[in-house]
Parts: sequence; structure tokens; C-alpha cells
Amino acid sequence: MFAASSLTQAFTEIGAAFEADNPNTSVMFTFAGSGDLVTHIAEGAPADVFVSADETTMKKLMDAGENAGEPVSIARNRMEIVIEKGNPKGIEGVADLAKPGLIVVLCADTVPCGKNAAAVLANAAVNVTPQSFEDKVKGVVTKVSAGEADAGIVFVTDVQTASEAADGVEIPDDINVINEYPVVVTKEASNPEAAQAFIDYVGGNSGQAILARYGFLAP
Repeated sequence: MFAASSLTQAFTEIGAAFEADNPNTSVMFTFAGSGDLVTHIAEGAPADVFVSADETTMKKLMDAGENAGEPVSIARNRMEIVIEKGNPKGIEGVADLAKPGLIVVLCADTVPCGKNAAAVLANAAVNVTPQSFEDKVKGVVTKVSAGEADAGIVFVTDVQTASEAADGVEIPDDINVINEYPVVVTKEASNPEAAQAFIDYVGGNSGQAILARYGFLAP
């Protein structure tokens, strides 16, 4: 299973539940930025299932002819500002990210969280010069949680997962971005039947309940 890094905790739990219900099946995950995963698949990396954090990256996989069928959406997500625990910089909204001296980190625009962060800033008409661009959303959360940065824009689910080490500031709906998480069996899948069974499980009641606990929206 190749899956977007923002799915790490939720899919790890779903994988364990799926294995418990299917004792003869072993689930192995590779979590990374969606764009990197498409590149790896195109270069021949073995994957039965691909889950992207947006439809644009899924289209790249399809344009490369690496899908075995049509993708289906299994969840949605939205963006939030991740800040240091206790909000020492007093960040109240997107406009505050442009404050002088504030250290902001974002995802690179090659991955969905980076594209979404750029869209949020554009929607809010806010100009920010990030200290760095990370290749996956976990990189942004880690830097903020460790005190190496003051804030970033990530998925709501990543803020929730990091709640012991970081806090979040909501982004209003009128400037926020909601994206779909499409999933598909790959063309070179070695076990397409089990791959489809896993996709069905994620879309079923058990999988959707786990995703909801981690803050994902229903598809």
C-alpha cells in the first residue's frame, strides 16, 4: 500500500483491523508525499494500492497508465494552521502568518499539502516567505512541534494527531481548501483481489469510523 503521509496513523490502525478480519492477509504500507509515491510507482516500485491526498496527483498516476481501474474517494480533508503548543506567538488567523519575525514552514508545492497551503494564502491575500519547504506534511508538523518553526499550514488531521506537541488555529471556510483522497488498485498489483478488498474495507463502516476518529471527513 502506497499512501499519502497524512494517512499514516489512520491507515496504520485500519491495516491492523483489516488483518484481524482477514488473518491470511498481511498489509504493508509506504507513507510519503503523494507526488513522490507516483514517481516511485512509475519507476517500478511494487505497490498494490495507491492513495493520494488529492485528485490532481491521482490524475498523474492515471496519465502514466499505472491504474487498474477508476479511483474512488475514501475521505476528505481540510487545512489548519499548526502552531507551537500554547500558542506563544499569539497566532489567531492566516493574516498573522505574515508577521515580521515569524518563522513559517510549508510543504513544497509538489505535494498536496503545499498546493493547498498556497491556495489558502492566495484566498486570504496573504504573502508569506517560508523558512523552508518540506517534502511531506509530517516535516512541517515536526518542525513546529520541535520549536524549530512558529507555524505552518497542514491538514486538520495532522494537527489532531500531533495534539500532545502542537496546537491548531482554524482556517475559515471561505478561504479554506477541502480535498479528496482517491484510491485505486495499481496496474501492476501482485494481489489485486486483496487490494480491492482493502479498498472496500476502507470505504465500509469500520474503515470510515477509524478515519472519522482521526478527523477526516466522509467522502
